[in-house]
Amino acid sequence: MSSLLDDGIAIRFTKPDDDEALAAAYRRNREHLRPWEPIRPDAFYTAAGQRPVLERFHAERTAGTGYYWVLTDAERVVGRISLTDVVRGVFLNGHLGYWIDKEWQGRGLATAAVNFVADHARGELSLHRLQAGVLPHNAASRAVLTKCGFARFGRTPEYLRINGRWQDHDLFARILFRDAGAAA
Repeated sequence: MSSLLDDGIAIRFTKPDDDEALAAAYRRNREHLRPWEPIRPDAFYTAAGQRPVLERFHAERTAGTGYYWVLTDAERVVGRISLTDVVRGVFLNGHLGYWIDKEWQGRGLATAAVNFVADHARGELSLHRLQAGVLPHNAASRAVLTKCGFARFGRTPEYLRINGRWQDHDLFARILFRDAGAAA
């Protein structure tokens, strides 16, 4: 089942037969995503390389620890968004990550997708909080998070190995709901 975002773009959970479409999207965007992602082996950009990734996505969704969506224009994947490291108990938190195809940048799709996932996290998953780590020089992603109600709460040094080196990240969070008796 999919929902529509802006510009007729649909958003839906990943499925096993997304292997070729997702691989094609990563091949199209390999240079575009290079500054923001880990270095990937060449096999990652093939349908065969995407199959175990999609299997892991399914296993995490089944376990309730990770949720992965694709943004599609008809059958073409034009972005992906994830809610990972979902923790229950007293934390009720998940980590957000996303990217948009280079040809679809600047159309509000990332903002629409982040808001869609935040609504899902609050409604379907009853999470209290979302968190995202962003490279300090990623102005576009910082702007998306700010538009979607996230606030920067700190910086962590050498947080993730991105594009072949450990890089600092700014941390953002959005509170999805507050207890009736909690301070605003």
